[in-house]
Amino acid sequence: MKLYRFLTGVDDAQFCHKVTAALNNGWDLHGAPTYAFNSATGQMQGGQAVVKTVEGKDYHPDMKLSEQ
Repeated sequence: MKLYRFLTGVDDAQFCHKVTAALNNGWDLHGAPTYAFNSATGQMQGGQAVVKTVEGKDYHPDMKLSEQ
């Protein structure tokens, strides 16, 4: 089964650590990162899609993807 997550956050070290943690937990980058200016907060927001293939599991909408 292939899993998909879209990680988001303020473009700072914490966001980079979130992506790094996903990579070190077996997730792979999927496509290029995205950036957008949030005019409400005055900050740049980052986003990165990640995918992971897992064996022996069936997809269910209640599964916590971050724990896979």
